[in-house]
Amino acid sequence: MYVVCYDNYPFSLHSSTIRLYNTDTLSPLDVVINVTGMTYPRDIVVCRHDRQLYIADYYCIWRVSVDDHSYIKWMTTQFNVCSLSITSRHLLVNTVRQYSTTNKQLLCVVSLPQYVKSLWHAVETTHGTFVVCHRGTSQHEWQYAVSELLRFCHVLQY
Repeated sequence: MYVVCYDNYPFSLHSSTIRLYNTDTLSPLDVVINVTGMTYPRDIVVCRHDRQLYIADYYCIWRVSVDDHSYIKWMTTQFNVCSLSITSRHLLVNTVRQYSTTNKQLLCVVSLPQYVKSLWHAVETTHGTFVVCHRGTSQHEWQYAVSELLRFCHVLQY
């Protein structure tokens, strides 16, 4: 199990660290990956197909190889990246933007209902819908809910 470390203490060196743990005992292994430049990691996912970790940082996404621990700043964004989920070769970013992990192409942007005030997390289901955890419902803006959205998205073609 890979764990990305975030320490908000000023000038902390721990925010650039990924640690590996044994999934049976939850004990730390002697594997530490330092990602120079990573500052505010918030979430981490692993793609089984390309054996890469994807890490949500402040305004970017890092990609780290599971095999040789090499890393790159995979994508910079115009929005704060808080959460990630991955299905097959599709990376879903907290704004419900779906990217291809093979070429970083933006595949679609899912339209959220107008009453959704804050989006906490989103995952793509195996049948192509999206399940989102959010604040704001049609009944009250401070109500929290989990909703399934159909695949009505803006498909971007270049």
